[in-house]
Amino acid sequence: MGFDFISFFPRAVIQGIPLLFGSTGEILTEKSGNLNLGIPGIMYVGGISGVIGAFFYERAAGGTLNPVLAILIPILSSLLGSLLMGLLYCFLTVTLRANQNVTGLAMTTFGVGIGNFFGGSLVKLTNSDVPSIALTNTSNFFKTSMPGATTTGWFGEMFLSYGFLAYMAVIIALGASYFLNHTRSGLHLRAVGESASTADAAGINVTKYKYMATCIGSMIAGLGGLYYVMDYANGVWSNNAFGDRGWLAIALVIFTIWRPNVSILASILFGGLYILNIYLPTPGGQMAIKELYKMLPYVITLVVLIVVSLRKKREDQPPASLGLSYFREER
Repeated sequence: MGFDFISFFPRAVIQGIPLLFGSTGEILTEKSGNLNLGIPGIMYVGGISGVIGAFFYERAAGGTLNPVLAILIPILSSLLGSLLMGLLYCFLTVTLRANQNVTGLAMTTFGVGIGNFFGGSLVKLTNSDVPSIALTNTSNFFKTSMPGATTTGWFGEMFLSYGFLAYMAVIIALGASYFLNHTRSGLHLRAVGESASTADAAGINVTKYKYMATCIGSMIAGLGGLYYVMDYANGVWSNNAFGDRGWLAIALVIFTIWRPNVSILASILFGGLYILNIYLPTPGGQMAIKELYKMLPYVITLVVLIVVSLRKKREDQPPASLGLSYFREER
């Protein structure tokens, strides 16, 4: 049986969109010098926040949903939840100067705990015997494909069959790339990430840029969690269902060498590698080989990291002050 690329590609895109949201948000954050390892937790909070908003709107509206409100309420809820996580991270690492690695890991644990707590609480409100929440009516608005998706053959299936959040992810990634490389504010942000003391001496407000980049990056990453629930999972929330997608998003940052525009194709590649085990034949049905296929995204990231380290080109390196707290008094 041959490899069916036309059916494989859309599934790779759907798998890759949460990674694209997460990696774009993390690239913006890291360009300010903040290493936010809390992205998995932030994506989790973004997902459950959108679920909470959609859940209570569906209950209040009964059987008839307003399409605009059905989309706006989950999105705004997701943005608010992930914004609060970004503000918490900034308060701890920028204002209180806590260790960024420890803070990020703690926020991942905290975010997953928050999501599981509220997810379990909503399940109890539904009096359901199944440990999940189904928001199918809201999900239908997020999954509506582009016009022509079913009438243009393979082209429609490969490029027009996605919900609007998938196209929003691409637009945000392209916009982030343009912002970083072609605007004065983007130049200032990169300067803060390279040397906060030099940027401060030049009159750039280091704290402002770190807060803004991290909070906006967190909100973008949170949309990845919302996409996973409302589009990929058809509006079904189950605790601990995200898997390792948040960590893959962080790995994607290294793979793309901190370039949001490259993340578009790289996220599809990672999404494809993530599900490759389903499409590739396994000799004798050996499950061990399928598990080896699942390692491919991580193996490729390690290879890229080794190659980048060997090349030592400045444009391929992370921001010079990444992960370092800035003490103005030491300038």
